[in-house]
Amino acid sequence: MIERILIVGTGLIGSSIGLALRQAGYAGAITGFDASASELAAAQEAGAIDGFAHSRAEAIQAAREADLIVLAVPVLAIMDWMQMLAPALSPRQLVTDVGSTKLKIAEMGGELYNRHATARFLPGHPMAGKESGGAALAEVTLFRGATWLFTPIGPETEIEAEWREWVAKFGANTLDLDPARHDEICAWVSHLPQMLSTSLAALLEDTFGADPKSREEIAAIGGRALRETTRLGASPYSMWRDVALTNEQPIAHTLHMLEQRLAHLRENLRTPELKEEFRLANRFRARRDP
Repeated sequence: MIERILIVGTGLIGSSIGLALRQAGYAGAITGFDASASELAAAQEAGAIDGFAHSRAEAIQAAREADLIVLAVPVLAIMDWMQMLAPALSPRQLVTDVGSTKLKIAEMGGELYNRHATARFLPGHPMAGKESGGAALAEVTLFRGATWLFTPIGPETEIEAEWREWVAKFGANTLDLDPARHDEICAWVSHLPQMLSTSLAALLEDTFGADPKSREEIAAIGGRALRETTRLGASPYSMWRDVALTNEQPIAHTLHMLEQRLAHLRENLRTPELKEEFRLANRFRARRDP
């Protein structure tokens, strides 16, 4: 039974998990740890955690006492924590994560966990978030209606089933995927949109940013379409660096496919092929928003 939880990383996702647990009726202890003292303070003030570890050593000790450890930090930091925690934990405990890529995490999980005398590990990825992070932006309803992906690497145990039940109580829909399939699909539906938004925002800044008059014109003329298309451009490099490093090939493939599609558009601005592109795009949107 999950009675003590440690959340490593009390930013947007970690703090939202703490808030969602409380609203769902979780009455056990929730301890937090974050490299940022201000994030810890904000998480505690919001009620996402009861208290916090002041150092990595204290966090590892808190992990020893916890039933569930949630790793809510960027992907490479998740892998660092997986390595640090594995020798300190026991088979009664569960480690899970919220990383945006899963193949490398699942491979490491199979090596370090889910064996005799080791803790359990269940890779996870809630498809929820904002372009900006931080505990101050945490929301109790962040996962409501969202899909929470899992890429299990072994037979399900009681504690894993219990964690899935809590996720369902958050209002999330769960879906299991093979880790490689997860990374392939997320490259298309999450990582490519981020790279597209980042590139467009960077291009606009590079083209118009040095000229005050141009900046004023862009601000006056650029409406909702521009805001929405470049919204993800505010996302932090620290998180997306890790995504790019751990999912390089699938992301590179989607970018190559997009480059070819953009070239096709450029070459057919005055032909019926442009109409066909709009037809296909409209059909895709109709399927997304019936």
